[in-house]
Amino acid sequence: MNIGIIGVGLIGKTLALKLSERGHNVTVANSSGPKNIAKDVLANGATAATIQEAVDNKDVIIISIPLSRIPSIASMFSGVSEATTIIDTSNYYPARDGNIDSIERGQVESLWVKEQLGHPFAKAWNAIGAYSFANNGKPSGTPQRIAIPLSADRDIDREVAIKLIDETGFDAFDAGSLSDSWRQQPGSPVYCTDLTQKEIESLIDTAEKERLPKRRDLAIQAITERLGGISKDLDPEYLLRINRALYI
Repeated sequence: MNIGIIGVGLIGKTLALKLSERGHNVTVANSSGPKNIAKDVLANGATAATIQEAVDNKDVIIISIPLSRIPSIASMFSGVSEATTIIDTSNYYPARDGNIDSIERGQVESLWVKEQLGHPFAKAWNAIGAYSFANNGKPSGTPQRIAIPLSADRDIDREVAIKLIDETGFDAFDAGSLSDSWRQQPGSPVYCTDLTQKEIESLIDTAEKERLPKRRDLAIQAITERLGGISKDLDPEYLLRINRALYI
């Protein structure tokens, strides 16, 4: 498939490497232009491009940028075909994104994103930690394989997301429609807790929507208190323990 990836942070970079390795024609873009995309992102054959080039004539477009930046690229999707599957990996963190009033009032993050894009999409890879995503993928059929929840309104988007999640080394768990995707937002039991399909199935309905923001913020506070701030060098095992203790 021809896949465009917007954003080459920790999740976007891993997507570029894994999907290129699986033989897809991958184009990657960031906000500062193709010349500023690191060579290691392109190590498995991905091509650096502009954001518009990553959007045009693609079978799949993956958005992997902070949620608050989505409105700045939304106009580029005006000509995207209905046959194209868009996948969003973003999460809402007010400390980074600023307060978004409608989300603060309870709007599901994915429904806010849908309003910005004006296009249906799937929500996936938002509920897996960067370290686990890069390092803990396993072949299909491996016992205790970690699962990634996904949400979508269209069957085609769901099917494409399931296929690509499997190709990146994880089982896919169908979490329902975009209106149900709050169950995979930060603070939920399935958010960055490295669960199997069966474990997700047993826990996803225990999520309490009104409690998610508080749990999300408690995790940030715990990390900040222990380490003096958020860092890319955080111990992944510590993060997993914090998430499981606070979210499950």
